[in-house]
Amino acid sequence: MLSNYENRLSVTKSMEFELSRDELWDLISPPGNLNHNHPFCKSNEVISWGEDNHIDKLVYLNGRSYIRKFLSWEEGKGYSLSIGEENGPQSFVVWTIESIGIHSKLTITVYPFILAKIPKFVAIIPHFLWVKPRLNSYLKSVLLGFKHFSLSGEIVPRNHFGKHPWFSD
Repeated sequence: MLSNYENRLSVTKSMEFELSRDELWDLISPPGNLNHNHPFCKSNEVISWGEDNHIDKLVYLNGRSYIRKFLSWEEGKGYSLSIGEENGPQSFVVWTIESIGIHSKLTITVYPFILAKIPKFVAIIPHFLWVKPRLNSYLKSVLLGFKHFSLSGEIVPRNHFGKHPWFSD
């Protein structure tokens, strides 16, 4: 599945959790989990959630609505998905869990649709100056949201780690 997106410039962010691999999987895999963990999520509604079919709708605080279609699903290890406006350009995202002793690490890699139609040698400057800093900030907030929920059990307040220009209201 990655081959369709491998020509895109990507952004990766990781964070360690004081959770086992299975506990971290239980945090990132339930239907609608973004309602509790995501600082820019207005709502996360299930469209379809079967054994071989996972699709949901993520509405951001600014009203932007994205459909997430899960393309791979490996119990306890992670998943990949496409995300974007319905019938619009799609970003490709990979969520991976690694064991680190008794703890674990969650890594999110985004292959954004932004700049995807531009040759890499042209896209590299706007990617590093504009896209990557914003995606790094976004991914850090998302990972911190999961960490906040895992430590406190409390729903992450909206914009808890600061507002984001693409997703906040």
